[in-house]
Amino acid sequence: MRGAPTILHLDMDAFYASAEQAAKPSLRGKPVIVGGLGPRGVVATASYEARVFGVHSAMAMAQARRLCPNAAYLTPRFSLYRQVSDKVMALLATLSPLVEPLSLDEAFVDLEAGGVPATAEAARAVGERLRADIVAATGLTGSVGLAGSKMLAKIASERAKPDGLVLIEPGTERELLGPLTVRTLPGVGPATAEALRRTGITTVAETREAGEEELVRLLGKAHGASLYVMACGQDDRPVVAERDAKSVSVEDTYDVDLTDRTRVQLEVARLADRCVRRLRGAGRSGRTVVLKVRRYDFSTLTRSETLRGPTDDPAVVREAAARLLEGVDTTAGVRLLGVGVSGLADYTQEDLFAQAAQAAQAAHEAQGAQGAQEAAEGTGEAGGAPEPALAALEDDEGADRPRRWLPGCDVRHAEFGAGWVQGSGVGRVTVRFEEPWSRPGRVRTFAVDDPALEPADPLPLLRPAESDADAPAREKGQGSGHDPGSDQGLRQGQPVTSRP
Repeated sequence: MRGAPTILHLDMDAFYASAEQAAKPSLRGKPVIVGGLGPRGVVATASYEARVFGVHSAMAMAQARRLCPNAAYLTPRFSLYRQVSDKVMALLATLSPLVEPLSLDEAFVDLEAGGVPATAEAARAVGERLRADIVAATGLTGSVGLAGSKMLAKIASERAKPDGLVLIEPGTERELLGPLTVRTLPGVGPATAEALRRTGITTVAETREAGEEELVRLLGKAHGASLYVMACGQDDRPVVAERDAKSVSVEDTYDVDLTDRTRVQLEVARLADRCVRRLRGAGRSGRTVVLKVRRYDFSTLTRSETLRGPTDDPAVVREAAARLLEGVDTTAGVRLLGVGVSGLADYTQEDLFAQAAQAAQAAHEAQGAQGAQEAAEGTGEAGGAPEPALAALEDDEGADRPRRWLPGCDVRHAEFGAGWVQGSGVGRVTVRFEEPWSRPGRVRTFAVDDPALEPADPLPLLRPAESDADAPAREKGQGSGHDPGSDQGLRQGQPVTSRP
């Protein structure tokens, strides 16, 4: 039935921040901001309490700190977010075989393919049941939009936030879209919006009134015609169950510009290895290696090299990225580096030249090791001494270097149990000991190298099944250092010492 609300769009509410609030009782109802915590970090998600102060996704973290200095600033915990996302996507899969995930917290569902009657009443009932099931399975809330197309369903879910459901009735599309900004339409970014603004077009209604011919003249045939159709409320894009990734990439932004060439080379090699791990995790290989370099003045260079066949060999990707770097001047400073692989395939073509290079490298290392042993035997020392460079490397790897404790990360203490890092500095780390199902916990401070404190995996957001014998102790907050009256140290990044 044309225009019937058969497309559902789910968008979890402030997903990362909401997951952190659910995991940390002391942060519930307080502003929470998740993202990169360095001077050049960017906000990934802000809780609704933080949005009141003007903080939003993609904002520079430095600006967020100025707007909301007393918020809890946390490092993302993607392993937790993926666990929650898997549960949500499993619920969507029960509604229809056609589920199109857009990210960890967002997806389209074709309800008609799942046998849901093409009526507003049936769609609304499915949406309300889904929202209740998500809360029961994850403890988090999501907003649902229902409409006859993907574009309108997404607009509806935005209007439903937070924790709501909006259904766009057939025949009301134009009236709804008219006053909205032209940026609401899919495919309209800053450049297109600016081109339209210069001609006096700022809303969807004005876009529609301009007519297809004028939009084609301004934006080109394909883009202009597509934009006119969407401004009229029409969107024929289907829900695609499997979206084939076109590339795999990783990148890092550095707090201080990198000017040392050796450091840049090491960072590129590290990024290449991370990229290959992600590539292998997806069960793919790639033919084209891409290097991205953003310099101190924000100018961005992209270089690529196409191999003779697809590969998932870290040595091959590393070497290709290094060759690409040779043609880039980094002496003035680098603020961002990235390595990617595109031209993806489901198979790997063996690179005989890479194998030969690896064999030569192994032979060289073996020869060096033999020479070192012979030299040691010549001195009469049992076992001998390694070469100075090797000795320095071994000392570095074996040294007890201070561990980094990032705000928000999970830890476990031998005496106090599960907790999370609230802040660290000057050789100390502050931990709040609480669990998702407990009351706000107690804050304690330790030396960063305290052997009783270890990193830990995230706890589930909902309380796991437990025996009746354990329940009374849990209800009293025992076993995790809980202090119901403690509310210290909500400002992140500063060690706070609690009273014993």
